[in-house]
Formats: sequence, structure tokens, C-alpha cells
Amino acid sequence: MDIHAPASDNIDELRRVADANGVATGFWDWYGNWVGVSASTLLKVLGALGLPLDESSTVGDVHEALRLTDEREWRRTLPPTIVARQGGGYMFPVHVPDGSWVNVQWVLEDGRKGSCDQVDRYIAPRMIDGELVGRATFDVPHWLPLGWHRLVATVEGGHVESATLIILPNTLSLPLLESSRRVWGVNAQLYSTRSASSWGIGDAADLADLAAVCADKGADFLLINPVHASQPVSPLETSPYLPVSRRWLNPIYIRPESIEEYASLPEAWRADIEQLRDETRQFATREDLIDRDRSWEAKRKALEVIFAAPRSYHRQSQLDRFIERGGSELSNYALWCALVEREGTIELPEDLARSSAPRVELERLELAERVDFYQWCQWVAAEQLEHAQHVAREVGMEIGIMADLAVGVHGYGSEKWSRPELFASGMSVGAPPDVYSQQGQNWSQPPWSPRSLAESGYLPLRDMVRAALANAGAVRIDHILGMFRLWWIPDGCAATEGTYVYYDHEAMMGVILLEAQRAGAVVIGEDLGVVEPWVRDYLRERGVLGTSVVWFEKEGGGWPLRPEHYRDRALAAVNIHDLPPTLGYIRGIQTTLRSELGLLTDDIETVRAGDRLELEQVGARLHEYGCIDGAEPSERETVEGLYRYVAKTPSKLVVASLVDAVGDVRPQNMPGTGADLYPNWCVPLCDSDGEEVAIEDLPTDERLTSLFALLRETVR
Repeated sequence: MDIHAPASDNIDELRRVADANGVATGFWDWYGNWVGVSASTLLKVLGALGLPLDESSTVGDVHEALRLTDEREWRRTLPPTIVARQGGGYMFPVHVPDGSWVNVQWVLEDGRKGSCDQVDRYIAPRMIDGELVGRATFDVPHWLPLGWHRLVATVEGGHVESATLIILPNTLSLPLLESSRRVWGVNAQLYSTRSASSWGIGDAADLADLAAVCADKGADFLLINPVHASQPVSPLETSPYLPVSRRWLNPIYIRPESIEEYASLPEAWRADIEQLRDETRQFATREDLIDRDRSWEAKRKALEVIFAAPRSYHRQSQLDRFIERGGSELSNYALWCALVEREGTIELPEDLARSSAPRVELERLELAERVDFYQWCQWVAAEQLEHAQHVAREVGMEIGIMADLAVGVHGYGSEKWSRPELFASGMSVGAPPDVYSQQGQNWSQPPWSPRSLAESGYLPLRDMVRAALANAGAVRIDHILGMFRLWWIPDGCAATEGTYVYYDHEAMMGVILLEAQRAGAVVIGEDLGVVEPWVRDYLRERGVLGTSVVWFEKEGGGWPLRPEHYRDRALAAVNIHDLPPTLGYIRGIQTTLRSELGLLTDDIETVRAGDRLELEQVGARLHEYGCIDGAEPSERETVEGLYRYVAKTPSKLVVASLVDAVGDVRPQNMPGTGADLYPNWCVPLCDSDGEEVAIEDLPTDERLTSLFALLRETVR
């Protein structure tokens, strides 16, 4: 074949390159059909992974890419990262000039050292760039402890190379997971759950109160939306699932009056802050949507006043230690905030567009005071969220706050700005078409590069998980399949024109398990959608709970899965944040809105007929299991019947949505829409009449009390 011909002329070899680099060449759609990935998409994705390929590549370029792929591991002494399960040992290759000796040492976190044994395994040397390279095989001792360690190889002639060595638990081992007891909890969108003292948006003080309300009614955990950092200038991103960083927190959740220094402010300063708070309250009572921009503008001004106040010696010492522990990552995040604030946009000019740009270090000095302010905001936010978790445990919750970890970050956010080399250039993460989003989804998030993660020793993933668990007793990982594969969409392409890129799931999940084990935290994976069966088996074996939602759990013929057939290692739910509240779902609001917004590809009457059939089958199943009585149960009886149904499952955790507990009907999010179509993530908690329900109203809310009593009595 002509080596100068377009790469697409030899699609088979292009697919071999893709397979060798963890790029899917096809996928099963939601109708069960196999869909091949185009040559154009494969070339773009492989280029983003660092191979010398793009849309103009030839057959010869594909040959070269296959050669480079085959020789990649032979070009370095050690693999960049080695992961091994505790007690299992692990053999790894070491590449040296043929005939040279090599010594490999392990170095533990605590400084202890020892030698790895070489394994008697002959592998023929290979010619790489004109030099003969040999391969030796070594073994990681099986008795090494859990933790983050190093391997150091010393080659004859003096060359020294090191690699990250991570020893992982075989499975997450926690008392709750090992007992037969089941627990239940509540799922709430923190921003939407406000009190009379809120600044127009739910905050850390509200979180502590909400946790206490739920604990008093028997709940053992409170799952909240991600509280990751957002940009510091308007318009603020409304989606908690599109943060600028997953390592740092959103200061909009700070309650200014709860900061220790507030109490000692001069009376005039406190009066100014109270006026700012009152203005946000007045606006919140007039409008039916949450306005983050107004809330943050007022709160930022209040925080600046408190920041300027003197701190006691011990408080300043605590802040200094927090900043020291945060290191360059915190400093870069705060500098990014200061730059964005000054420029007035999240899209920084080219000479400031990455942390390594020469001008950035000059700006670090110029903006030192604002950098200090944003570092201080992180300290305060961490303190207040830590307090909320302390309250949750103190008032009786076994788990307490359950954090939510978003699948990705904003393309112009601080995380990518600080470490652009970790991300695949020219790609966004999303999802292929499914029954609920028939045009696919583009989440506008740049994906981590699997190669860059390995080169970094998976430290970005470790730090992200540590941050999520710092103030929580459990973590829910949104789209946990992203630890196995992500749907990459080349820039400028439709969501349908993407493909899956696979990650080293043993390393990715292992890091999560190691950090969760050390924190004593439960891990829940949102494993909805098209999931290969082995993935759920793998997660179960590793001690990670899955997610089961009534509307998605089906038997043959579309009938609801019987409760006894649910997974025991799972969190069972009636509702999730990407669905309308259950009362709205029963009323068909999801179809009405999708039709009005142009999101349906099927005829609306066909979709309505499917909705009616689904509800009829659900109703029949609820009758069969005694979850509802009478031929025509009320909407509320049906909602409670659904929770009786999930309570009958063997699932370790059962979660009730706060929106269901108060009878809300409006969706928090309509997947596939932007702010121009639907006010995603801006809907306050309301009852069935559209009247807002404040936290102060929850303890005596009759509907909530009834639903929570049902769960307290049935989930054991």
C-alpha cells in the first residue's frame, strides 16, 4: 500500500494503533447496535495522546505511530508508576543497555529501604534507536505496607532513575461494609437548601443544620452536591459538576458570621456586613431562582472586611500551616483567582494563560495581597465544612457528610491553568447518545491524559480524593466509569463523533481505595448507563458500592427489577440529580420539558406512551409487593410506595432525595441544556405548590417527617 496515501486507506492498521493505545474503535449504542469510530476521530484522539498523528496523517505515519507505541516502554529504565496490591507482589520490567547490571531499591514513605529481587526470566534484547536494549525483570516484595513509596534503579555507569510505587489494598475494609446492617440517608443540593440566615444560597452553616435535622429523624448520612471551587467573577458557573478545580473549595459556601474574627469586628464593620446579608435575603425572597452572582458579590465584600481584621496568634499560626500544606497548588489556585478577578474573565490573555508563562511570576508579586485573600478563603471554607462534618457525627450520623466528586473540570479553570500537561489537548469529555439524551452530551471538560497521570505518579488523583474526604465520611464518585474509560469528543465535533479512551483502572481505583481506607470512608460509584458487566464485578470485589435507581433497574420486557434482585453492595435510590423530583417524574415533566426544549428525537406521543407504560409497570410492582394500597393511589402514596420498594432491597445504603421529602416537582438539572434553555442548578428547594421550603421548616414538615419515619422503620 502507498505509504503516502491517507491514513484512512488502511483503517485496520489505524485501529491496531488505537487498540494498543487504549482507544476504542467502536461501541455499542443504546439500541444495541455496534457503531464504528471514524478514522478522523481516531487520528485526533491519538494525536491528543501524544502520538505524531492528525487528520492529515498518511499510512506511513500510522506505521511509524505503531512502531513508537511498540517501543515506548523500552525507551525508559522504569515504568513511570507501578501499582501493586498488598500481599500480592508485582513483577515489573527494567530496561538497560544490553549486558549492563542494574540494582533496584524500594524506598518506603517512612524512609526504610531495601532491595527488589531480580526474577530469572529471559527476554530477548531489542534494537532501539541503534542501541541494543535489554530487559530485566524484578519483583515488588509482597509484604510491603500500604502507601506511597518509590522505586530507585541504579544502572551500571551511574544512571539513576526513580518511579512511584503505590501499594494498594485488595478491598476497602470498613466496619460498616463488613456488618450486615443497612443504613439510610438523604440527598440534598446544598446551594438550593436555604435558611433565614443564608446569603441567598445554602452554605456550610446551613449544611450543619440540615445534617442535624436529618440525623434527628434517623438518617446516617447526608449526600450533597460537589462543593468544588468555582471562578471568582461573574457570571459564576451554575453547575457544581463543572468546577475550576476539584482540589479546592467554593468560598460561596462560607457563612461570614461564623468566622471567628467576625465577633470582634468594630460595630460599624459588622453593620456593613449585616446590610450586605440583608440585601441578599431581600433579593432571595423576591426572586424564584438562586442568583449566585449577587450572593457571591455580597459575600466577597463581607469576606474582605473580615480578612482585613487582625487574627489571634494561634489563628494566624493555623492559617500559616494551612498555606504551607497547600504548597504551590494552593498558591497557584489563589493566583489564578486573583488574575481572573483583575482581568474580569476566566479566559486569561495568552501571556497569562498558563502558570508557566514568564509574566505570571511577576504578577504573583503584584497580586500578593489578593493571593493571600484567596488562600485565606480556602482555609475558612475548609474549617466551616469540617465543622459541619463534626456536627453530623456528633448528632448521631454514622457516616456524616457524603461528598460528591465531579467527573472533570472547566477547560479554562485553575486546575488546567496550573497543570496543563496533565490534560489531553483539543478534547472534551461527554457521553454518547442514550435514551435520556438522544443527541449525546458534551460536558465541556478537558480529560486527564492517561499517560500524563502515570508520569505524575497519580498524585493529582490522590490529592483530589484527599480533598474530597477531608471533611466527609464517604464520597460518591460521579460517573465512576471515568476511572475506566471516558468518552472523548474532539473539539468542533458533535457528541456523537467521539470515542472511548481507556484508563489504567487498577491504578485509578487503587488510589481511591488507598485514600479511602486511610480516611475510613465509604466509596460509592455512580455506575449508571451502559456498563460492561465485569466493571460492576470489579467494583464489588474492591469494596466500592454501586448505584441502583428504580427507574433504571429493569428486568426483561422493561418491568422494574424485583427488590430482592437488587445488588446488596449498592446505594439504592428513587431519584438522582439528573432526573426530576419523583413527583415531577410521575407527572411526566421530564418529557414535557425535553419536548419544549427540542431534546427529543422520537415523536412526543411515542415517548408519552412509553412513560405511561413505565408508570403502569411500576404501579403493578408496587401493588405486588404491598408498597401501595387501593386501585388509584395518590401521587404522594406512590412516592412513598417507591421508597418502601427500595427499602425492601438488600442494598447496603438507601438514600431519600430531599426534593421528594418536601414534594418538589421542578428538576435541578436538565442534561443537555444550557442556561439559555433551562435554569440548571438554580432552583431552590420548594414544595409541590412552588413555595420555598426553608431549613427552619423541615423539622415540622409533615410530608418529610412521614417519609423519613418510613425509612427509619424499614431500613435496618
